[in-house]
Amino acid sequence: MAHLEGEERGAVSKRVAIIGGGLAGIAAAVRLIEADCHPILIETSKRLGGRATSFVDPRTGEMLDNCQHVLMGCCTNLIDLYERIGVLEFIKWHRSVYWTSGRGEIDEMKAGWLPAPIHFTNSMRRMRLYSLGDKRQIARAMWRIIRLGSKGRFAWRDRTFGEFLRECRQSDSIIRRFWNAIIVSACNLDVDRVGAGFALQVFQEGFLANKWSYTMGLATVPLRELYEPVVQLIVKGGGEILLGESARGIAYEGSKVTGVVLADGLVEAADVISALPFDRLDKIISDTMRKADTRLQTLDRFKHSPILGVHLFFDQPVMDLPHLTVVDHDIQWLFNKGILEDGSQHLHIVISGADEWMDRSEEDITERIVFDIHQALPSSVGLEPVRVRIIKEKRATFAPLPGVDQFRPAAAPGTVGLGGGGIRNLFLAGDWCDVGWPATMEGAVRSGYAAAEAATGEGGIVENIPVAPLARLLGLR
Repeated sequence: MAHLEGEERGAVSKRVAIIGGGLAGIAAAVRLIEADCHPILIETSKRLGGRATSFVDPRTGEMLDNCQHVLMGCCTNLIDLYERIGVLEFIKWHRSVYWTSGRGEIDEMKAGWLPAPIHFTNSMRRMRLYSLGDKRQIARAMWRIIRLGSKGRFAWRDRTFGEFLRECRQSDSIIRRFWNAIIVSACNLDVDRVGAGFALQVFQEGFLANKWSYTMGLATVPLRELYEPVVQLIVKGGGEILLGESARGIAYEGSKVTGVVLADGLVEAADVISALPFDRLDKIISDTMRKADTRLQTLDRFKHSPILGVHLFFDQPVMDLPHLTVVDHDIQWLFNKGILEDGSQHLHIVISGADEWMDRSEEDITERIVFDIHQALPSSVGLEPVRVRIIKEKRATFAPLPGVDQFRPAAAPGTVGLGGGGIRNLFLAGDWCDVGWPATMEGAVRSGYAAAEAATGEGGIVENIPVAPLARLLGLR
């Protein structure tokens, strides 16, 4: 166990135990420090970051990200967190999104001079990947999405995005080759499984509301390095970090929680914030706690959706673009991780909604991935990777299925009355909580900010990027 403890800040500092050192827990700890509290961040692994971090590959000693995580311009809270901890300089922003179906033909999607929500008009017109009829279909559905506005999408929360698209007369081909290419990466479910409300939000807030919103940010350092300043910030601020410690339970006295039970004793706290995944939280709470708090009674309603990440190393460069969206193939995203000192190139392939890949062997996965890379990158034909590292994230995100919003819990317990009550000093965080976002890093940070605000009365979620004037006029508000 690594125990990092800051200087004592005095008896007036409220001790708040945070279970889980992923982005939700980190965000909560940072805001608690700012509120002059004494956070105690408890994390099972030996590093912070949760599912969005890096590890040292025991086979080679290389540091690899467990998955390529993408930041978008509309992720106001994640950007805010990176700014607070001083790592925003390690994010490189990309205004161009590159697409291919293979054979070396590359299309570029980029906002032009027109205002949002029509800022992609010129680049869409130039894309060769889609026919004129395809583009008309896309424009028809986009217009419907704009006119729905944020209020209109709530009427679709209990139906799939596939149903919405077919109501907009989208062909199976354009659903597969355009809509699903975006949504499966953003929501980690394909269009016929994802709740329409989540998918509509991706397009409304991520692509249509503002010309900056779609811009893609990629870390220029291993993800683990983004969290190194957090340790110093918490310790200098008077908090504590317990790494390599698993919560065995939450101490509960009948009306309030009093701390977190570890293998070697109790970490006492005035408040407890759980920043755990729903299934992990379900295992450490008692039946008495479950009965006392309605937020804990629907944890079994959530499901996971997996992600497959594949690190490939070629002994010579095969890709010069920073990233590439691939359609009509098994692979979905290719990320260029750079040229190493020995001249080899590191590529990172990401497949979201990867249920069918979880039981496949490494040999089968490698064969299928390399076949698709040869299709997408002609310069790789005839070459085989010199190293492959496959990472299966079976519990990568919660599954944003239709109707799941009704079970997503708030950070704080409800008010007294029908459906209310709860444990007054237990607060919940995690991307699966009720923060109005799909399963993303942005959602995780929002939940951490919300939990810290519930515990302290200070801070809170950062506002969205303002909707552009024309988009607002057309109904996107």
